[in-house]
Amino acid sequence: MRIIPAIDIIEGKCVRLTKGDYDTKKIYNENPLEVAKMFEDSGIEYLHLVDLDGAKAKHIVNYKVLEQIAAKTKLKIDFGGGLKSDEDLHIAFNSGARQITGGSIAVNDVKTFEGWITKYGSEKIILGADSNAGKIAISGWQEDSNEDLIPFIKAYQKKSIQYVICTDIAKDGMLEGPSVNLYKQIIAECSNSSNGQSVKLIASGGISHIDELPVLKEIGCEGVIMGKALYENRISLKQLEKFV
Repeated sequence: MRIIPAIDIIEGKCVRLTKGDYDTKKIYNENPLEVAKMFEDSGIEYLHLVDLDGAKAKHIVNYKVLEQIAAKTKLKIDFGGGLKSDEDLHIAFNSGARQITGGSIAVNDVKTFEGWITKYGSEKIILGADSNAGKIAISGWQEDSNEDLIPFIKAYQKKSIQYVICTDIAKDGMLEGPSVNLYKQIIAECSNSSNGQSVKLIASGGISHIDELPVLKEIGCEGVIMGKALYENRISLKQLEKFV
């Protein structure tokens, strides 16, 4: 199971929110590159980089941070937040993203998102399926859509999506443990898609203790994203080194 630390960016700084609420913003480091290098030095290979300004503005904003981290580390970066147009995607990949995550656009502009899957391939495009009480949340989690979580994922599996990041928003930043039962359900119901491709599920939200990682691995998660647990020292980089 891949360990994927998260760096969320507002105004070029490394921050965390609780349940996606911008009013709960807490700055952890003014230099995201410093944080990324710290992860890399601990043997981490992957990074989940989120442009929270972009999510609000509905277009890519903090691509310079992406550019800097990609140029000065060897981390394999997936980038999300505000990617709404072909131009946004072009900038993200040009700035060094290895993969991109599309959430709101997969709901609001299916044609464009499908075009990205066709053009770049399912190895490079991740479906962001963030859930609020079983409904897909969009616009930086500021609103809920009418899409139900499992049917939404299944529909995109038919369109060749492999990687899915699912955050249970009620758990995000709460340090109360991940939504194990939800992830079990997704893996069970989305394991036999029409194209024979099982979902590669990346768990996100609520991670609070190192002992939760083997549980997520055991149920079949392909990766796990963690943020606040690292920044609040609930899980140390030394512990992660052993797990990695």
